[in-house]
Amino acid sequence: MSATLAPAGVRDIAELRQLYFDVYGHGYPVPLGSDPAVMRRLLTDGTVHWLTARTHGGDIVGAAVVQTDPGSRIGKLVGLAVHPCHRGGGLASRLTGAVCDAAFAAGLLDSVFATVRVVTEGPQHVVVRNGFRPLGLLPNAVEVDGCESLALFARYADGVLQRRALVQHVPEPLTGLLAAASTGIGIDCAGTGRVPVRGGSRTTAGAGPIEVIAAPAFVRRRFLERFPHPGDRFFPLHTPNTVLVAPDGGFEAYADLDPVAGSCALVAVHPRASALTGALESLMTAVTQAGADYVETLVRGARLPAPGQPVHHLGSGAQRRDGRRRLAASG
Repeated sequence: MSATLAPAGVRDIAELRQLYFDVYGHGYPVPLGSDPAVMRRLLTDGTVHWLTARTHGGDIVGAAVVQTDPGSRIGKLVGLAVHPCHRGGGLASRLTGAVCDAAFAAGLLDSVFATVRVVTEGPQHVVVRNGFRPLGLLPNAVEVDGCESLALFARYADGVLQRRALVQHVPEPLTGLLAAASTGIGIDCAGTGRVPVRGGSRTTAGAGPIEVIAAPAFVRRRFLERFPHPGDRFFPLHTPNTVLVAPDGGFEAYADLDPVAGSCALVAVHPRASALTGALESLMTAVTQAGADYVETLVRGARLPAPGQPVHHLGSGAQRRDGRRRLAASG
């Protein structure tokens, strides 16, 4: 099928919502395809490249978006959808290539990543054909049609990997992850050192349940007060809307919690991440009760402790409502 690709506009919101409903039904967990206010904001604030595919009759039958975080030079491919009646002709691949090319052409991005459903092979072929490299799996990470695992892919601008900060040392349990990333990206990590991990204390900061404060405007103000330097609040495409506080004030954990998607991004911890040592189980219980099935966080590989410095584990991981434990960390 022949289709014309063109940038989306505010006038297209209603038709785009219908497209995402036709593709995903009521199960699409991303506000970008279901919340008119979010869609309008993204289409007018200059942070997205959003393409539509139209038939000669003018009907929207496909869409793809690269959502950007210019300060961190990172983008995310989201909202890729092709109407069921127009699949099989390569439209998804055309949309993906065109929207990524447009995003990189602006010169503001070093990389674009994508989390792709693995219940079918098609989406994986689409991103691979357009220069994305496989990086790993996020098990049971999203609620679409039941609980699904996602595959993580990334595409890089020319020369970016050669300018990266080198990872000098990693805790021993991460060596398998490092090897997998080396295979997927092509980075030689043979010289990276391994640091033994010491068992963390099981004593939590204070007693009693962790308090959950879901007040987005207050949380954002507090977050900026606690982390005034941009480098200390690096977590692309996530702004905390919830803070989890130890009963005695021993830590404040800032999170982007989305009960609709059943997900939570642990953005930052004040005064330091090690303050969660021994308290992760309590924190995960609080997050689960707040509606999240899955937690992810970022760990900077280039800033891990060197040999001789203590490396402590935080706990036993995130707990899903079904009792299985999952904690995704990427760097």
